Amino acid sequence: MRARGLSKTFGQLQAVKDVDLSVPRACVYGFLGPNGSGKSTTIRMLCGLLTPTAGEIEVLGLRIPEQAEELRRRIGYMTQKFSLFEDLTVRENLEFLAAVQDIPKKEAAKRIDELVEQYHFEDRQKQLAGTMSGGQKQRLALAGAVIQKPELLFLDEPTSAVDPESRRDFWEKLFDLADAGTTILVSTHYMDEAERCHRIAILDLGVLVADGTPAELTEALRGRTVLVDAAQPRRAQKALVSVPGVLSVAQIGNSLRVLTDENGDAAERIRQVLRDAGLQAEVGASQPNLEDVFVSATGGGSDDERGATGKRQEAA
Repeated sequence: MRARGLSKTFGQLQAVKDVDLSVPRACVYGFLGPNGSGKSTTIRMLCGLLTPTAGEIEVLGLRIPEQAEELRRRIGYMTQKFSLFEDLTVRENLEFLAAVQDIPKKEAAKRIDELVEQYHFEDRQKQLAGTMSGGQKQRLALAGAVIQKPELLFLDEPTSAVDPESRRDFWEKLFDLADAGTTILVSTHYMDEAERCHRIAILDLGVLVADGTPAELTEALRGRTVLVDAAQPRRAQKALVSVPGVLSVAQIGNSLRVLTDENGDAAERIRQVLRDAGLQAEVGASQPNLEDVFVSATGGGSDDERGATGKRQEAA
């Protein structure tokens, strides 16, 4: 999949601005970004559901949106909200989706049997979808999205309403699909899920602000993250928030995690600020993580998050 100069405008609002993407086959590619960053709009353009205002898209060798109809027969799509029929049973939902995809009845029955086993619905085939738990609905929606064995699967924040155990099980299913050759694009708000992706892109205000493997993106922040163990962490946080070059100060238990905008003597400057404030603290380097990458790339995420974790950054 390749996109070049991808842009989308709604009236006076430019939702996506000149985005370039390249996604290898059989890759789990994550999309991150604050609410309103353009993630869903980008995904919908890539799968042919929205026509770009500008730019070029090639997916599975097809030109989009010109060949969008042909593409739709080769992709699966799963939204954040459960979109199947709650008054149909598990098997009835899968039979309906197979019919929509024009899968012959004999082939559909065999495929549904496979999915019922793979997604652990053997004892729930006659259960109404509306009576299932969030995690069960999620598994059913994923089974429905792959009923035609898509080459490419789009997932728009698929785990936003399920428990951690169901999320882990869901991601195991995604890697099974990737191992079988399916390319997967998934948008998420969860940093632990982003760390699972082979590669991630971060969007902010419609602009692609980071793109790489989790290891590449975190390595780029080496030397910019500091851990502060202070006897009075709330006072220490207030003292550090206004320090020039400090992007965010987040309390993690009794410690503070500080992200700065440059390498160098960040730890020493923080020590001096705390000494000047009369605060005792242990200050040392910390290994960067994807949350640091996200904050650095977006200036803190949403407006609420920027105000809560540190200084609000103006978008470039």
